[in-house]
Amino acid sequence: MKRISFRIYMIIAVVVLGVAVGALYFFNANRVTPTMTKKTSGVQITQSTPGEYQTVIKNGRYLVSAARGITASSEPNSLDVKNFESSLLDLAKDHFKPSRYIFQEGQYLGSSLVTDLLGRKSSSDTIGLNPEDNGKTDSSRNPIYVQTLTEQDFMVKDGNSLKLSGMIIGVAMNTQDEYQKEQYGATYTQNISEADRIAYGKKIAPQILKQVREQKGVSDDTPIVIAMYANSQTDSLAPGSFYAQTTSDKGTTIEKWSDINDQSIVLPKESTDTSKLGSDANTGFANFKNDVANFFPNIAGATAVADFKNGTLSSMTVNVTTQFYSQTEIESFTTYISQSALKYLPSNVPIKIIVQTANEMQAILIRKSGEKTFTTTLLD
Repeated sequence: MKRISFRIYMIIAVVVLGVAVGALYFFNANRVTPTMTKKTSGVQITQSTPGEYQTVIKNGRYLVSAARGITASSEPNSLDVKNFESSLLDLAKDHFKPSRYIFQEGQYLGSSLVTDLLGRKSSSDTIGLNPEDNGKTDSSRNPIYVQTLTEQDFMVKDGNSLKLSGMIIGVAMNTQDEYQKEQYGATYTQNISEADRIAYGKKIAPQILKQVREQKGVSDDTPIVIAMYANSQTDSLAPGSFYAQTTSDKGTTIEKWSDINDQSIVLPKESTDTSKLGSDANTGFANFKNDVANFFPNIAGATAVADFKNGTLSSMTVNVTTQFYSQTEIESFTTYISQSALKYLPSNVPIKIIVQTANEMQAILIRKSGEKTFTTTLLD
C-alpha cells in the first residue's frame, strides 16, 4: 500500500514539474524587452494566428495607443470609426507582412500632439494641419479638411528586444464640413470637392511626415506609409474608404502617390445610381429582401453595405429590422433568413447579417468566405 502511494506521489511530482517547465518555456519564448524602455520584464507578444499580426502586451494588458480615443471622438459618422482603423490594418498587410512583423498600437504620436495637428493653424498652433480661420461663414470659408489621424506601428524581434521597423499613418479627410455660425446655433454643411480634398491631402502629407520623424524613437530611415481616407457624409449608411497612399523610406520628401480603389456602397442602390459597380450584388440583395419580406410580413426594412476592392466585392454586412417580439418568431425568422441568404446572396465573400428591432439586436448570422452554412447566434 505504501509502495503504491509512493508511486502516485512520484507521478504527481513529474506531472507538476512538466507543467511548470512548459509554462516557463512558453513565458520566456514570448517575452521581449522593448527598445523604448530599459525594463527587462513586463512586455510580451501574443501567439501567432495565420494571416494575422501578433500584438504587444505590457504588464499583462493590451498596449493601447498613446493617442487613444481621438478617432472615436472626432469622426462624425460612427461607421467611419471602425472602418477607418480596421481598413488601415488591412492595408498595412500589403507593406508589413504579419508573418514577419508584430503589430503595436501607435506609441510615438501622443494625444496632445495629434490634437494640435488636427487643429487650425494659428499663432498658438503652428503645426495645425487645417487652414487658418478666414472669418467667413459662407461657402468661401476655409473648411476643416483633416478630421482625424491614427498611427500603427510594426515591430520586429531584435534579440530580446522589439525594434520599430515600420509605421503607417492613416489620415481621415472630410468630404463635407459641418459648422455653426454662432455657438449653439444652427448647423450648416459645406461640401468639399474631391479635387480640393485630394490636393489638400497631398499638401499636408509632408508636414505629417516631418512631425512623425521628429519623434524620439523614429529614425530617419524608418519606412513610413501615409494612407488617405475619405470620410463618408454624416448621414451616410455606408462608411468611407481609403483612396491614396505613399511610402517614405527616408527623410521627409514624398515622391509619388498610388491610388487605392476601395469603395463601400449601400444596397439596394438608389434608382438614380446608374453605375455598374455592385449591379449583380444589388440584384441578389433585392431578391433576398423581397423573399424575406414576402414570407414575414412584420419585416420593417433591410439594407446592406457592400465593400469592394479594385471593383470586386470583398464583403457584405446586412441589417434586417423587424417588429418581432416572441422568441419563437425570432428563431423561425433567423432560420428562414439563413436559407434565403444562401440562395440569393453572394457565396464567395464573408457575409454578416444583423437582425434587430428598433431598440435592440436580436440575432447575428455569420458566414465566412467559402463556407456553405451560416453560424447563428440568438441574443436574449
